This record gives sequence, C-alpha cells and structure tokens, in this order.
Amino acid sequence: MSPTYFSYPDPTAQAELKATAEAIVAPGKGILAVDETNEGIGNLLAKIGLENTVNNRRRYRQLLFTTETLNEHISAVILFDETVHQKTDNGTPFMELLKQKNIIPGIKLDKDVVPLFLSLDEVTTQGLDDLGKRCAEYKKLGCRFAKWRCPLKIGTHTPSVQALNDMAQVLARYAALCQSEGLVPIVEPDVLLDGDHDIVRAQKVTEGALATLYKALNDHHVYLEGTLLKPNMVTPGQGSLQKNSPQEIALATVTVLRRTVPPAMPGVAFLSGGLSEEQATVYLNAINQVQLYAPWRLTFSYGRALQASVWTTWAGKEENVKKAQSELLKRTKANGLASLGKYEDGSVSTAAGKKSNYNANHKY
Repeated sequence: MSPTYFSYPDPTAQAELKATAEAIVAPGKGILAVDETNEGIGNLLAKIGLENTVNNRRRYRQLLFTTETLNEHISAVILFDETVHQKTDNGTPFMELLKQKNIIPGIKLDKDVVPLFLSLDEVTTQGLDDLGKRCAEYKKLGCRFAKWRCPLKIGTHTPSVQALNDMAQVLARYAALCQSEGLVPIVEPDVLLDGDHDIVRAQKVTEGALATLYKALNDHHVYLEGTLLKPNMVTPGQGSLQKNSPQEIALATVTVLRRTVPPAMPGVAFLSGGLSEEQATVYLNAINQVQLYAPWRLTFSYGRALQASVWTTWAGKEENVKKAQSELLKRTKANGLASLGKYEDGSVSTAAGKKSNYNANHKY
C-alpha cells in the first residue's frame, strides 16, 4: 500500500468540533429531531385537520421551542431549512431562542433519497453537489452540527454490497465536508424496521453497515472525535413473528456497536425508527443497563418518539399548547433517565405513549 499524505484538522478546529459533539451527548440529555420536510410535517398537520401552510408549520415548531425547561433533557435540536429562518409570535428568531436556552441548533442536510441505479430496489441519498457551500451558510446562521440519513432495507438479497458501499461513501463524503466548514456531522445509517426478518438478521446487517461506514470514514480522514452516530437499535422486523425482550434488543445493539464503532467517537444517539414512545424509552434504558463495556454515551435522537403525544394533545388548538408542552417534557425526562439507565418501565404515561409510530418506507 502506498503511503497516504493528509493533515488532521488544525487543533482549534478539532477542539471546537470535539466540544460540540461532547456537549450534544452530555449525560442525561439527547436530541430532539424536528427536521421533517414540509411534505412530512404536512401529513402530520393533515391528521389534526390543519392546512400545510408556512404559518402552521411555524406554530407547531414554536410550541416545541418555547417549552419551558426544555433544555433540562434536550441538548440539541435538528432543524429543517425553513425553521432556521423563522421567528416566534413576538419576533424572536428561533435560532436566538434556542441559543438563550443553551440548546445547540443543527440542520438536516440530505435532500432525501432517489433510486440507486441497477440495485435491488434500493436507494441512495442526494445532496452532495453544493454541500460545502450549504455547510458554510448554515454555520454563519448559527448551526453547529448537521445530520444526513441513508436508509437501508433488509430483504432476501438486501442490503446489497452496492447499497452498503454507497451508504458508506456518501456519509463519509458528507462528514468530511461538514468538518471542513466547522460543523459536527451526525452520520445516520438507518437499517429500517420494514420486513419480517428476525433479530439475528438485523444484527448481522447492522454490523455490516457500521463496519463498512467506519472504514469509509477512516478513508476520508474524518476526525472521529468531532462526529456522532445516529443508528437504529437492533430489533426484529415489523412483520416478524418473533418478539424479543428489551434486554435481548439491548444486548444485540451494544454487541454490534462494540464490534464496529471506534471508542474515539464520543456518542451514539439512537433513532426511534417507528417504535412507540414507550418502546423507544424502554429499549434505550435497557441499552444503558447492558453489562458490557461501552466507551460512548448512549442516548437518543428522537422525532416521532418524542412528539407523537404532542401532536395528539395539541390538535392545532392554541388552548392546548401548555398541555402539549407538558407531554413533551414528560417524554424528554423519561428519555433523559433512560440515557442513564434509570428509567422505570411504565412510570411515565403520555397521550400516545403506546401507539406505534411505524410507517412503511418512512420519509421525513
């Protein structure tokens, strides 16, 4: 092998990236994912009888960000482009409001999926073309980290080697571009719940995906101390007849991480991937109780599993805002405890806590 010549980021850049990544996974805290596309949030608005307008989308996100004591268990939020530029009713920019609460703003940078040519009905994630320029713009606007999702579907012959390699190369290129402009990249290889596979198959696929990803991150000279991982938990497919205990799911998940993720990477913020609010909390708690050495912070980056009860309670009505915010705080506290392995199953009850959040072929 010929020698490779490259430089690490300069010490100042390294220190900033590392400090941000570590702050996001501070003990007892996690990430609130509010990065649904306009189409995605439109589907949620339609369910409560509201039109998909700029103002309705703003009203909902204002409800989340103006929640008092939100920062007790939320360290960071992932935003969609539109939200970065919006303000509260009294004219306070959302970015300023989050800064006042000491919550770190981040941005979803991928431009969703398109078919992967000549694959087995698989996808690739687009948005790399102008990514460096977009990273620089969001950094100026106050964002300190970013997120990029690459979904993988388990089938009889999938994910293919082609799809795995594509996922890894796209995420590695994205991560390098983020760091070049001072943003902490969250890499999200999302092995979907879709399918009838068992937990053993899910574990093998997730293991292969993460091993491939970290090889690519190394090849692209990504500074791991200034990154975070947002993976799926290892669970059987939605259609599987096999049901596993939270402890079995936790052991499989931590085993995969130990085999594939370097200890230099500071934290793992799991996606909820269609699990119910309570399942997502219980599984995270079990993960943090596994009796295996794990050098990373193991926490949450949830969208649906923090907001399902908020949507149900709010229902688009101004008089329900405080009640909806109370539901949000209950779930953030439950997950904050779970990230420390201190949650008691069933101790928190929310409006839609046990309702499945699964959608086939989910799009944000």
